[in-house]
Amino acid sequence: MAIRYPRPLRPGDPVGVTAPSSGVPARLAGRLDFAVERLRAAGYTVRLGDALRSDGIVSAPAPVRAAELTAMLTDPAVRGVVPPWGGELAIDLLGRLDWDALGEDPTWLVGFSDLSTPLLPLTLRTGVATLHGHNLMDSPYAAPTGLLGWLDVATAPPGATLEQASPRVHRSPGWDDWETDPTSTAWTLDTPGSWVRLDGGADPDEPVDAAGRLIGGCVETVSFLAGTAYGDVPGFAAAHAPDGLVVYLDVFGWSANDVGRALWGLRHAGWFDAANAILVSRTRAPEFEGFTQHDAVRDALGDLGVPVLADVERGHVPPYLALVNGAVARVRHDATASSVTQTLA
Repeated sequence: MAIRYPRPLRPGDPVGVTAPSSGVPARLAGRLDFAVERLRAAGYTVRLGDALRSDGIVSAPAPVRAAELTAMLTDPAVRGVVPPWGGELAIDLLGRLDWDALGEDPTWLVGFSDLSTPLLPLTLRTGVATLHGHNLMDSPYAAPTGLLGWLDVATAPPGATLEQASPRVHRSPGWDDWETDPTSTAWTLDTPGSWVRLDGGADPDEPVDAAGRLIGGCVETVSFLAGTAYGDVPGFAAAHAPDGLVVYLDVFGWSANDVGRALWGLRHAGWFDAANAILVSRTRAPEFEGFTQHDAVRDALGDLGVPVLADVERGHVPPYLALVNGAVARVRHDATASSVTQTLA
């Protein structure tokens, strides 16, 4: 069964901005306004939702958030929906969304962190590609050399091949103060670091060259979907990936013992049965009594017999790869370079 890709964004297209999880508090309204204006300056019409600005844990009650997300994704004029950021409770939307309607006329849904919660099942259940890329609040940052922004992907033509290479440098701990300066457009990338191979029994310097359909999301949110109707990765592999998967996972803040439990849960749910390679994000999450984040990955995934690469730019440590759930990906890594090439096919 073929993956279906949303039509590429074109200048003048409406882009919807709603917050399916956490809203933007008043103190950060300046950053939201700046990000919206940057999107308009790039040539797009922006439709702002009502479920968007809030100081609470969610932007609005779940029925309101679900209805607004559905309305934007099913509006034939809207060609992309980009929430401001993630949050905590997007999981409460899943039983309220009309998945058949969402799959009829594909629209780009973009985001990461808690946005993984609707992104992943939209691809798994409907075969529609989704974009695990920058949230709107991060969109003003220029992508470093070798990486792509979400607009670079969402405007690509059908069948496009998109290559991204690790810049092998990332940001030291800390975040820009958007309250003081809402107009930041450049990350400070000041810490060297490359991908690390963690699969047991393999020479860590042995080159990796693997391919498969991309699928994944944020461990702290998507691990709760495994074994449910919203997290059937084995079923997706059987229907859409006869040649196997590349599974990527983003670790935000759970300690290493919690991440280890989550990875084992995903393994028991069959998420890695069809994997040809596994990518795990760089993270600043803590270790647990000497048990590190790398230890958690090795313990749960190291003996699967496939390459397992950690410290990949797909987490909450800038910069970020833009990854398309459903795209065919080729992953290459050696001592000198690391890359992901995606084909929208």
